[in-house]
Amino acid sequence: MDAFFAIFADPANWAALITLIVLEVVLGIDNLIFISILSNRLPEGERQIARRVGIGLALGLRLALLSAIAWLVGLTATVFDLGIAGTPGPTGLPSFETAFSWRDLILVAGGLFLIWKATTEIHHSLDPEDSGEVLDKHGAGQLTFSAAIVQILLLDMVFSIDSILTAVGMVDELALMVIAVLFAVAVMLVAADPLAEFIRRNPTVVMLALGFLLMIGVVLIADGFGVHVPKGYVYTAMAFSAGVETLNIIARRRRERTRAAAGALSAGATTPMREQ
Repeated sequence: MDAFFAIFADPANWAALITLIVLEVVLGIDNLIFISILSNRLPEGERQIARRVGIGLALGLRLALLSAIAWLVGLTATVFDLGIAGTPGPTGLPSFETAFSWRDLILVAGGLFLIWKATTEIHHSLDPEDSGEVLDKHGAGQLTFSAAIVQILLLDMVFSIDSILTAVGMVDELALMVIAVLFAVAVMLVAADPLAEFIRRNPTVVMLALGFLLMIGVVLIADGFGVHVPKGYVYTAMAFSAGVETLNIIARRRRERTRAAAGALSAGATTPMREQ
């Protein structure tokens, strides 16, 4: 216990913890968007349960990986090498690595799955009747509970490995990693239902979120091939797009209120004429 409190006696550890919490929360947003989109395609009574199970699985995987840090770090060791030197591309473009670790392979597989799933969801959103799925009263395709949980588990695994490797690269104290993970998952748990409901009520946000997932899938594949895209660029682009979409939503709601007010005035003006 004394050793635990000694960790927080160092101001540098506090700074590292705050930075790590912010990064873990940001990385958890990707995971939460995917869970929200999938859970919204379940029957209404199963949506909240699926979100809770998905977030619980994310927490369990992160804590399990933290307890096996030595094994996790071993995932970065080279598994095989294609045996050819990475040749630089055109000027200004990075070269690809030819040595692959288990982490690289998991990121590439996760990125491909994310691109496939986002593309499929976009297709279902554009033409749900053509997918042959059971449709709800809003015309949206529905999943079975087990299918949604399996897909959430697969992406939880990819995001959890990325999250924990980020933590391992930032701090040395296991206690700080556990606290950051618990805080990030708590934020996911609080934000899950409001985010899912907001996405459900705003169809254009669904498309934006699926676009984010496509971009994240590409970034994961690039990372697996050794092309490291700074996360700040990715999340800045996401924040800018979300800001523009927020302005669009505000503008649409104002137009709807203006039309509703004009309709009410028009109805009020015609009523006295009919009574005369």
